[in-house]
Amino acid sequence: MITEKLQNAVNDQITAELWSSNLYLQMAFYFEKEGWNGFAHWMHKQSDEEREHAIRLANYLAKRGGEASVNMIDVVPSGWGSVKEVFASVADHERHVSKLIDDLVDVAAAENDKATQDFLWGFVREQVEEEASVDAIVNKIERCGESGLIFLDSELAKR
Repeated sequence: MITEKLQNAVNDQITAELWSSNLYLQMAFYFEKEGWNGFAHWMHKQSDEEREHAIRLANYLAKRGGEASVNMIDVVPSGWGSVKEVFASVADHERHVSKLIDDLVDVAAAENDKATQDFLWGFVREQVEEEASVDAIVNKIERCGESGLIFLDSELAKR
């Protein structure tokens, strides 16, 4: 059985994951409007992945006798500048999500819930990959400059 405090913290993370999904979806819409279909495709995949995280968390709560809920999801930003600025925002956001997951692991530890700690370590490891992936994209954008964006757009369409 999961404690109420930990259940509430996991539900907060579910809401955060859905906000992230909406953020990446909005970024996909922005890229589509700008004609960057590969970048839009990457963002759509990222949006789907964040939604899947929320579902995994909800399923975990159910297995532990808890109840998943979605709190109010705030509006996401809707306008960005350059491709680099968008991906820099993604990098910042992924670091923020890593902090949220770390804090959630801390709540599970404080509640002495080893099963939840174990479950959440999968998210911790995944965040390492998420940060590395988007940092690599930002680095490629910096190296290729504006003239190379069409090639990077094409590469990200393959995700």
